[in-house]
Amino acid sequence: MLSIKEMRNRLPKEFMQFLYKKYTPIKVDQILLGMTENRYTTLRVNTLKYDIQNLMKYFKDKNIKFERVPWYKDALIIKNANEKQIQKLEIYEKGYIYIQSLSSMIPPLVLNPQIGEKILDLTAAPGSKTTELASLMNNNGYILANELDKVRYERLIYNINRQGAEIVETVNERGEKLGNKYPEFFDKVLLDTPCSGEGRFIVSSVATYRDWSTKKVKELSKLQKKLFESAYKALKPNGTMVYSTCTLNLEENEFVLDWALKNFNLKLVNIELDIKDAQNGFNDNLDKSVNKAIRILPSKDTEGFFVAKFVKKIGGKNDI
Repeated sequence: MLSIKEMRNRLPKEFMQFLYKKYTPIKVDQILLGMTENRYTTLRVNTLKYDIQNLMKYFKDKNIKFERVPWYKDALIIKNANEKQIQKLEIYEKGYIYIQSLSSMIPPLVLNPQIGEKILDLTAAPGSKTTELASLMNNNGYILANELDKVRYERLIYNINRQGAEIVETVNERGEKLGNKYPEFFDKVLLDTPCSGEGRFIVSSVATYRDWSTKKVKELSKLQKKLFESAYKALKPNGTMVYSTCTLNLEENEFVLDWALKNFNLKLVNIELDIKDAQNGFNDNLDKSVNKAIRILPSKDTEGFFVAKFVKKIGGKNDI
């Protein structure tokens, strides 16, 4: 196993500077340890086809050890089987389960879609959150799932079909345009935006951070704001929007929230999920309500993630 010093030297210098600026040295060491190795395989049951009780019985019969997830009754942490082994199981082939990181499961739960609602998943591939939304809605309502990248779009369609998410319509468009195409049409919007992926860094895998740079972070922040504006336009007054990333820096997270609060008629609301070790957003020199967002730090169980929940106010300013 790499030493802490080796980990510090391997990861991008500017990223490490950010960590030491925001966290104590002991906390930075904990974050680095969370980036040292592959995480446990985690999954959720697809309640459109199966249920958690039958899934647990199935795993017990196969001698597959698991733990329940306190904040999501339909999710499990697998203790003695990796992703490839799970993918060989019949229940995987039939779409009874979906392998998904625990952190990735949080945004749909925070959005809390209800039966009969119209939901927009603005950047949807590969479909993890889209199919989770359909499962939470019991296939009753409407989900528009958008993906720009053609290859990822095909993967999105494949996963939707395998999971039996019949209420999902897919589109292959620029997310920035959908707000004008569907003005104030959706009850809820999920914007799990493209990001620099710092929460997924694995120190021993250079491929996970090779392309990271402060320039890329700034470029992504600009894109995130364009997508946010589109998501806002598509959302009904009094509707709910969840903004999430799998990265840790402020520029793609808290700074985007602060910008949104200054430019749109929105309010940030508390996230009710009781997730162990989740941290409040940093709000130094920002709108104080930014601390209602949560940041999940990398660990053996979770990827790094950031989640915020907005409600669109009725009336007032609507555009930049």
